[in-house]
Amino acid sequence: MGAPQAFTATTDVGHWIGGRLVPGTSGRQQPVWNPATGQVARQLALASTAEVDAAVASAKAAFPAWADTPPIRRARVLNAFLQLMNQHRDTLAAMITAEHGKVFTDAQGEVTRGIDIVEFACGIPQLLKGDYTEQVSTGIDNWTLRQPLGVVAGVTPFNFPCMVPCWMFPVALACGNAFILKPSERDPSPALFMAELLQQAGLPDGVFNVVQGDKAAVDALLAHPDVQALSFVGSTPIAQHIYETGARHGKRVQALGGAKNHLVVMPDADLDQAVDGLIGAGYGSAGERCMAISVAVLVGEAGDRIVPKLAERARALKIKDPMALDAEMGPIVTRQALERIEGYIELGVQEGAQLVVDGRGHRVPGLEGGFFTGGTLFDRVTPAMRIYKEEIFGPVLSCVRVHDLAEALQLINAHEFGNGVACYTSDGNAAREFARRVQVGMVGINVPIPVPMAWHGFGGWKRSLFGDMHAYGEEGVRFYTKQKSVMQRWPQSIAKGAEFVMPTAS
Repeated sequence: MGAPQAFTATTDVGHWIGGRLVPGTSGRQQPVWNPATGQVARQLALASTAEVDAAVASAKAAFPAWADTPPIRRARVLNAFLQLMNQHRDTLAAMITAEHGKVFTDAQGEVTRGIDIVEFACGIPQLLKGDYTEQVSTGIDNWTLRQPLGVVAGVTPFNFPCMVPCWMFPVALACGNAFILKPSERDPSPALFMAELLQQAGLPDGVFNVVQGDKAAVDALLAHPDVQALSFVGSTPIAQHIYETGARHGKRVQALGGAKNHLVVMPDADLDQAVDGLIGAGYGSAGERCMAISVAVLVGEAGDRIVPKLAERARALKIKDPMALDAEMGPIVTRQALERIEGYIELGVQEGAQLVVDGRGHRVPGLEGGFFTGGTLFDRVTPAMRIYKEEIFGPVLSCVRVHDLAEALQLINAHEFGNGVACYTSDGNAAREFARRVQVGMVGINVPIPVPMAWHGFGGWKRSLFGDMHAYGEEGVRFYTKQKSVMQRWPQSIAKGAEFVMPTAS
């Protein structure tokens, strides 16, 4: 494979409303940075309430015809979009790398996982099938069907500017809804590119819209009476705010929040495999994943055996230009995020954790202005420390020592977050007990990042998810549709006279 082509656009970024690019009119802008160089690449228009209203009006006008389109025809549009996504995978990946900073090969993987959801959504005719009962009562048949909600919205984070939107809009569109995407203001380009691909695939104008912006745009979507549902992925405080605010406005909401994912290493585990899992899941994408492993729970003698191996690998990470095909870690998304992460490292030192590898101050030759930090490793971290309790969202791995599996489970179950977890072991019974008893939504056994495939659905427990339904999969179909029950009988079977008692099956 040759060197990939970098994304170097410098034009200002606007919105996609009614099937066309629309420049911002609010007068408010925000820079879009290239985190590898530390330089401003372009300016982003921040939407006003009026611009959000225009996107909602466009979606509302387009919804009736799209909802009336047979599911098989909606699936054909998505199938055409699927082919375009496959053709332009590397273009999207380069956009992600340029604005987010994750390495190009990881960005390719992100796009591929987004494509998986599009492929799942192409099966919508099967997924929308209802239930039918003949002769549920004398002369009466009963069936249920699922119908679209109307205008729905998604607010997505910087760390997966392609995959997380794809958790939402392909399923929503397949179900017959019109969709408004408010992507992260840090890496807005993939959203607009996917809007163009949807149009090329034959999606009617107005069915999919993109509004760039900040809190003002999100608040406008939450308050708008024509937005029926909102999906969100981000931090727990904002997820809770969106869930509570959306509910107050009568909206259906799924809000995925923060995480503090643990990986338990049992003494009988294959330690080399466990080290591979911890290094990849802890430092991949610079730790800026909601499923990143940030805590290694080392059971018994595993601790003394594994920490030196982790230290050696953390020091040897290939941190460089993220477009390089051999890069293992790129920069942090913003300077503010870099300063926050390195502030947590100093806090860990003050709290008394053993700093085994200090990644602070890392410099990449030729990219000295970039927002780089190295992989950091702590040992002897305790549950009382803030670096254990709080989500750092960076390449910082904390090792906690415990005596046995029961103590590991108690530790994990006591944490406020319950997004993802993993356990490395060769003992089938230990694996079974761990999977059954851990209070976490997504569990991996010898799998470090157990992100479910497209047809299973994604979601955590506790303060990692606000709402009743997980993202994508059949849960996503249920979220973006409402059930209707129809009972029917015909005049020939109706007894004469009014009925004053509750109808029964007798």
